[in-house]
Amino acid sequence: MADPREVVAFLVAVCFAAGLNVSGTVAILGLLSRFGVLALPGELGFVASWWVIGGAAVLFLIETVADKVPLLDVVWNVLWTFVRVPVAGILAYAALPELSPGWQLVAGTAGALLALIAHGLKTSLRTAVSASPEPASNMALSLGEDVFALAIVWFASQYPWLAAAVVLVTIVVVGLVVRWLFRQFTRLRFKARSI
Repeated sequence: MADPREVVAFLVAVCFAAGLNVSGTVAILGLLSRFGVLALPGELGFVASWWVIGGAAVLFLIETVADKVPLLDVVWNVLWTFVRVPVAGILAYAALPELSPGWQLVAGTAGALLALIAHGLKTSLRTAVSASPEPASNMALSLGEDVFALAIVWFASQYPWLAAAVVLVTIVVVGLVVRWLFRQFTRLRFKARSI
């Protein structure tokens, strides 16, 4: 990936994916690099270490289970805010060593902000769906997030521009869905109080 614009498109998708599931994102990046599918940009080669891949894979398995348990998933996601966002920033920073330190810091901040947006959308959607008494919708949503995060990283390794476009469309669509869900729940709550 020599074109700097492709690297930026790649990072948009990867940082968004990290906001959804950082351990899965790091593990997939490392595996794609290890198996020659992806030449990691800049100084991201550290994720191709078997130690990093193994640690990320173990955390991914733990998260896969913890994220499916009602109430634990909310606590888990709140705690992981302090991991997902900084790691996305580090990935963006490390991918662009040819920039001046100031611009690298801007790139890292932008990567962290993208992860924060993804994490915020995920948490908002989870909060809206958690109001449902049955656990199946939460589990399906969690599984969908995991699959989307892993798929978008692979997609970014092959088609960075398309992956970045998918991320931007996802941000708009999920934002609108979350807004609609909260309005529906507010209406239902208001009707319930007036009865």
